[in-house]
Amino acid sequence: MDFEKNSIEDYLRKIPRRKKGGFILIGISVIIIIIFFVTTFYSVGTESVGVIQRFGKYTRTTQPGLHLKLPFGIEKATKVPVTRILSQEFGFRTAKPGIRTIRSKQTLLNESLMLTGDLNVVVVEWIVQYKIKDPKAYLFNVRHVDETIRDVSEAAMRQVVGDRSVDGVLTIERIQVGEETAEKMQEILDSYNAGIHIVTVKLQDVNPPDPVKPAFNSVNEAKQEKEQTINEAMKEYNTIIPKSKGEAERTIKEAEGYAIDRINRAEGDASRFVNLWRQYSKAKDVTRRRIYMESMAKVFPKVERKYIIDESEQGVLQLLPLGELNGSSPAKGGKQ
Repeated sequence: MDFEKNSIEDYLRKIPRRKKGGFILIGISVIIIIIFFVTTFYSVGTESVGVIQRFGKYTRTTQPGLHLKLPFGIEKATKVPVTRILSQEFGFRTAKPGIRTIRSKQTLLNESLMLTGDLNVVVVEWIVQYKIKDPKAYLFNVRHVDETIRDVSEAAMRQVVGDRSVDGVLTIERIQVGEETAEKMQEILDSYNAGIHIVTVKLQDVNPPDPVKPAFNSVNEAKQEKEQTINEAMKEYNTIIPKSKGEAERTIKEAEGYAIDRINRAEGDASRFVNLWRQYSKAKDVTRRRIYMESMAKVFPKVERKYIIDESEQGVLQLLPLGELNGSSPAKGGKQ
């Protein structure tokens, strides 16, 4: 009986051990299956591509969507955002982006303090925006690409600022500084084959150092007053000079018109006189009579009293109203 009892107890002790071993195997299998699916399937977002490496070596690039790769670390997928515009800030840091961006109060003069071509010091803050144009080159050709972009940007900006005067960098040449910096950055990164495309370089703010800001402000105010005075003088010049030129031109045109009119009138009178003389020379008596009649037609209406005397009369004294001239009655026998 004791033997049977011991056999039963031994059997009962073995049953839990078998069950525990089965649970462990099932658990390990489940974990292996999960790892298999996790390491086999991967998804690439719409703004990225997947770069696949097999044992660290590049094999292919996959487009957005759900894909398969060899599991258990045989192949590794790295997602690279090729359509997103990335950016780096220099001389400042954004603490909280949004509609009203909040900047960090951290001072980064080691990045922004620069020397201009005329040996003045300025504080330049700028931002670089770029895209990844070649994912393979971006991942494998240059080590620490982000740090390389920062170093290249600082070097290019310092070179461009060093070729210009402080007035140009502070005022009218800010856009040109950004464009030239972007060109130099692109040239350097292309020589590295970094797979980066520089979209733009924008100067956010350019100021003199804090200790000399009051002096710079005074100089700028003086320059603004100078420009304002020059602009007012040019406005006055552009108002008076064109008006005077217009009046002079009008006077000249009037004189020319008067001269042309006088010449045309003189030529017309001369031509009329010549024609008249030609007609007169052809028929002198008729022309003389016509001129006489035309003249009398003009003169007669202006005469108040008219005396018509017969050719046979020997004298005209008795016909004149001498009495009226003396205040007496008119002479008798006169004809009117």
